[in-house]
Amino acid sequence: MLSAENPKGGPAVSSPGFENVAEVDEVNDSDDEEDEDDGTEVKDENGVLVLTDNNFDTFMEGKDTVLVEFYAPWCGHCKQFASEYEKIAQSLKENDPPIPVAKVDATKSSSLASRFEVSGYPTFKIMKKGEPVEYDGAKNEQVIVARVKEVAQPDWKPPPEATLVLTKDSFDDVVNNADIILVEFYAPWCGHCKQLAPEYEKAAKDLSQRSPPIPLAKVDATQEKDIAIRFGVSGYPTLKIFRKGKAFDYNGPREKSGIVDYMSEQAGPPSKQVQMVKQVSEFIKDGDDAVIVGVFSSEQDTTYDLYLEACHVLREDFKFLHTFSSDLAKLLKASPGQVVLVQPEKFRSKYERASHTLTIKDSTEVSEVQDFFKKHILPLVGHRKQSNDAKRYTKRPLVVVYYGVDFGFDFRKATQFWRSKVLEVAKDFPEYTFAIADEEDYSDELKSLGLSDSGEEVNVGILGDGGKKFAMEPEEFDSEVLREFIMAFKKGKLKPVIKSQPVPKNNKGPVKVVVGKTFDDIVMDIKKDVLIEFYAPWCGHCKKLDPDYTALGKKYKNEKNLVIAKMDATANDVPHDSYKTEGFPTIYFAPSNRKQSPIKFEGGDRTIEGFSKFLEQHATKLSQSKDEL
Repeated sequence: MLSAENPKGGPAVSSPGFENVAEVDEVNDSDDEEDEDDGTEVKDENGVLVLTDNNFDTFMEGKDTVLVEFYAPWCGHCKQFASEYEKIAQSLKENDPPIPVAKVDATKSSSLASRFEVSGYPTFKIMKKGEPVEYDGAKNEQVIVARVKEVAQPDWKPPPEATLVLTKDSFDDVVNNADIILVEFYAPWCGHCKQLAPEYEKAAKDLSQRSPPIPLAKVDATQEKDIAIRFGVSGYPTLKIFRKGKAFDYNGPREKSGIVDYMSEQAGPPSKQVQMVKQVSEFIKDGDDAVIVGVFSSEQDTTYDLYLEACHVLREDFKFLHTFSSDLAKLLKASPGQVVLVQPEKFRSKYERASHTLTIKDSTEVSEVQDFFKKHILPLVGHRKQSNDAKRYTKRPLVVVYYGVDFGFDFRKATQFWRSKVLEVAKDFPEYTFAIADEEDYSDELKSLGLSDSGEEVNVGILGDGGKKFAMEPEEFDSEVLREFIMAFKKGKLKPVIKSQPVPKNNKGPVKVVVGKTFDDIVMDIKKDVLIEFYAPWCGHCKKLDPDYTALGKKYKNEKNLVIAKMDATANDVPHDSYKTEGFPTIYFAPSNRKQSPIKFEGGDRTIEGFSKFLEQHATKLSQSKDEL
């Protein structure tokens, strides 16, 4: 698919690049006679046919081949291509037989855009006997015309799918014999699966030409339920990597190039062999992360296979090395069958060991090796950065000390001076994770803590469970000040920092307005069920939803134990991790008896009827019957 602009790139406005064709109704003198355009007429604009939701299917009946462009009036690339597209229409009109060329305004014909999964503009589809053929080639007249004529040939057939289709009869045989294979578990009705399908197929084609090839497969989980249950499939699409039958979660991208790059990397060994003492010494001297080295006698060593198996699952989060060198074994003070984890020199302290060693035996479980990596990967006080945040610093509570962190030669001494102050306290609180972080790297986080204008050289925050944040009052930093802050947190004497709009003075409308300060009082009220919409003021989908959502509030206004609410997620903190907002609008239902396990509204039917059905399915406090409402 050729997509040059994202449909979210701007508002839909009329385009001066296209002729504005308007039909003027003539009003008959008779009151009961009026001409109305039912929208089924196919108009012609400079040789390009205009198709809509109303006339598309009727037009396609009996047509062998049709080229269709999905565009947006505001799209710059579409405007630039308009004259070229008219030339394409003229060229294909002269074909024998002529091939129709059409366009669809995807901002108006939203049903068609949704049906053909249009996600960017312009998008081209070659309709062959009513079925879409993807076009992802160059955007010029010569190439497009040649491709359309090729598809228009009477004997043309779509190439076979590169993606393997697995069923209960073939699954185990294929998966158990593959060194590596990616499998998608999908449902035919799933919108996300449909969106992934063309990207997945393109990746399958690319990876099939790799040497050695990496197969991609798919399983219809609604038909092969036993396979889906066996591998814990609970949502669609679910992707899993299999290595000789053993399943691993797929955590990579979901577009063609990302899938290809990710699977190419996954196909290699999870651990890199090292032979030179100098190489490992440099990692230890100048590295930013712990150095993990497995020491083995040879590739035939049974403990080597177990080590690799343990590494596979964690390969994205850790850098693994292995060696068969006796010189390296001597440097690491290790024997064959042992794994050594060494902290870089800059993170060492008198309060902790510089290295840890695990002896792998034939009886050792893979999980034991993985637990060893996880337990010792962090130093007592590490360096939290944007690049390692998601991999190393997800555990809560996390104590973060912000200042000008720089381990370069000129600033290392000052960096270590403040870090040493933190070490003195961290050693006494093993239940918490401690880290230093550069104040510029985390300026937004400092702002959310209310510390961006503290005037202090060093600031401290605690990122607690459930998304709660705590800030140390600005004062001159030293170990005792930090210790007092940690103790106050431990004793529950600190109040979390919550970004919040002012509490509304009048909140009696059909939709309750929630702000950061009132989230717990309204949404987490165990006496009431709450439907909460998280929105952004600039979000077009949110604005479109607003009338129906307000009407929903009016419909249930007499339900004393049901609250319809909304919250501007750009101006307020959501103080609970269970209510994650990754896009707008995001809607959750918080049952009275399960506030920490809200139910996300994921249906596409954002109408009063759709929401009502959702509420009646999950409500615990609904007093009125469906008929009464």
